[in-house]
Amino acid sequence: MSIAESSTLCSKLIENISNVFIGKPDVVRNAVLSLISGGHILLEDVPGVGKTLLAKSIAKSIQGSLKRIQFTADLLPTDVTGVTMFYPHKGEFEFRKGPIFSNILLADEINRATPRTQSSLLEAMEEGQVTVDGNLYFLEKPFFVIATQNPIELEGTYMLPFSQMDRFISRLRIGYLESKTEKHMLKEQKITMPIDNLNTVLGCPALLEIQETAKHIKVTEELYEYIIAIIHKTRNSGKIEYGASPRGTLDLMRFSQAQALLESRDYILPDDIKKSAPVVLGHRIILKKGARLSTASNSDVIHEIIESIPVPI
Repeated sequence: MSIAESSTLCSKLIENISNVFIGKPDVVRNAVLSLISGGHILLEDVPGVGKTLLAKSIAKSIQGSLKRIQFTADLLPTDVTGVTMFYPHKGEFEFRKGPIFSNILLADEINRATPRTQSSLLEAMEEGQVTVDGNLYFLEKPFFVIATQNPIELEGTYMLPFSQMDRFISRLRIGYLESKTEKHMLKEQKITMPIDNLNTVLGCPALLEIQETAKHIKVTEELYEYIIAIIHKTRNSGKIEYGASPRGTLDLMRFSQAQALLESRDYILPDDIKKSAPVVLGHRIILKKGARLSTASNSDVIHEIIESIPVPI
């Protein structure tokens, strides 16, 4: 698929989702960019701001299967991946697939499950496969995890380990709607839900082609060096305890390529990297105690790093 065709379809996808998920164009754009990049997203926000609606809108727009898991303390890994069961009438064991076998998996309130259950997603998110009872099962493509967590209620929750946070290409916060937009939402949803009439923009095979096209977006030697400079600065900054991983380096490049594709370019620019870095790296760093006690957030520190590094001309 050509760059122009891919860009047009991605723009239509963003527009289609925005017809339902209103008032948050940046969230929709970054969610679609994460999808194009072949990554997964973590939605961290208070209840009722539309996290589930966003997942349903994406699934319906790409004509993909969507399955939802409500993560709770008693959820087992097999409830996610599936289980091998013995059927007496057949006299044999048979694998019963879990909800992870879908195009889009909505892992709702992921931090309410135990670390053991959370870890059942790691292999799937990284390699697109699961291992159950020593047998390997490949997942459907595309495979896109949208995990959510509530940052307010922390009782009975298990903080996501740093290694699992690193599996998400982006962490997005939705926030509340402006008054005018919220009034528009009331009118739109007075009788019916707009998502019921949402059209499909592209199928999963087309999305896979777009993802492959994005991988071939050109990156010059100077921009490789620019990406490396940003990553290494996160590891050497006086404000950061732990910097971004090599996986973060790769995700920064992938997300920047998706930015370029959306702009209908076959090459990335420094601006693509500058736009991508806060989205991709903000959740991959741990600030030192002194920085955490100040008003600086992770995104603020990433912005400072970007501004401190000369842009290649």
